[in-house]
Order: sequence, then C-alpha cells, then structure tokens
Amino acid sequence: MGTESDDHPESPMSISFSTAVVTGASRGFGHAIAAALVARGTGVVGIARDEARLGAVRDELGEGFIPVAADATDEAVAEDVIREYRPGLLVLNAGATPHMAPVHEQTWETFSRNWHTDTRHVFAWTRAALREPLAPGSVVVAMSSGAALAGSPLSGGYASAKAAIRYLRGYAADESARAGLDIRFLALLPQLTPATDLGSAGVAGYAARQGVERDAFVEGMQPILTPDQVAKAVVDLATDPDSAPEYRIAGDGTRPVA
Repeated sequence: MGTESDDHPESPMSISFSTAVVTGASRGFGHAIAAALVARGTGVVGIARDEARLGAVRDELGEGFIPVAADATDEAVAEDVIREYRPGLLVLNAGATPHMAPVHEQTWETFSRNWHTDTRHVFAWTRAALREPLAPGSVVVAMSSGAALAGSPLSGGYASAKAAIRYLRGYAADESARAGLDIRFLALLPQLTPATDLGSAGVAGYAARQGVERDAFVEGMQPILTPDQVAKAVVDLATDPDSAPEYRIAGDGTRPVA
C-alpha cells in the first residue's frame, strides 16, 4: 500500500470471503461494516448482545446477515461460532462506551471497563482463530483507536485497552507466521467521530472540558470520519493481501501507521 490513500481500489490480486463474522454488528462501525460486506456478497454473522437491534439489522440487510445475540467476550461463543461458520474474515469491533471523567473521578471499575470488553473480546477471538485455526488466507481485523497513539485523558483505561489490542495483533501475527498458518492480522485505528454513539459521548466530554459548545468542537474536527468510511477501509484492506498491518483512519483518508 502507499503511504496515504483515500481509496483502496481492488487490485487483480484482491481476495474475497464467502463468510465473515462481525462483532458489535448492531450499531455504529459494526453495522456499517456488516452492510458493506453483505453488499459485496459476503455472508455476515453479526454478533451483539441486543437481540432487537440485531433483528433490525437482519430486516435491513436480508438473508446475507445472520444475527447471533451473544456476549462477544465469551470464549465459548468465539470458539463455537468459528467452528460452525468457518469464516474467512473476522472483524473484531465490539466495545464498551467508556465512562467519561478525569482519572481522579474514575473508580477502578469504570477505568477498566474497556479492558473487560474491547480487549477481552479481541483476546478471545484471536485465541480461537489461532487454536482452531482459521483456514489459510483468512484475515482478522481488530478495531483499535487513534487514542492508542494520542491518549484519551477523559475515558479512563480506553486508550490503554486499545493499545493492548495493537499488541495482541502483533503477537498473533507472529504466532501465525511461526506455525505456518497463513492467517493475516490487521489493526485499524479510527479517529474520534461524533457519527457513532461512543464517539458522540467522547465529543461531548471533550467539548465540555474545553469549555466550548459541542457544535464548535465538531467544526474543529472536520472532515468528520463516517462509519461508511471505516467500513470501506475494512473491506478494502482485508481483501488486499499487500496491505500493511496497521492503519489510522480519519475523515481525510486512511494511512499506514509508521
């Protein structure tokens, strides 16, 4: 891949997947990613806790979307889904909305919230992908965050939980290579955006911290990253065998992490 790109056209060597699993598929980035994959003809198994929201996604996307209401942090769920559906692509997107408060106003329970959801579920599915294992040529995409690079002083352990996901990607890629599994592991680091429920909470928190109106804060974030941009990046990078292992995704484009 180049050093900077707003588009990732399919190359002659691009690959496709008959089945993908998307965690956190009922809303935000996960919903958009599921929709983009179904539009390409990939069957998507969508994991989320909210059965009603998953049902609404099924109604929207049709038979190409299989809803599975479950806790994505459950290792047994990861093992069972991989064994039953044999996906060629895992998109590990599930995550908790962090408690927005400075560190001295956090408790350990609020501070560690994202470790128990975001990091734990990436660990569970990464472990299952290596132990099953997924078929050669499979791809695992883990959603980290730009906060893993820049920090996030109002969201407790969110930034460190997302940084741990980057380490997990690297560890898994090394183990895949050592065992000759030919499973590719990617990490994507999207910037803060008001276009999702989680991002909207972050925007409100940081606007208040700076003493500015939310709309003024959002104006300073232009161009805004959209869920559709994230979905396109996931699809394009997962299907490009020459993609780099980590990318930052912002409203003005997608770039490999140096």
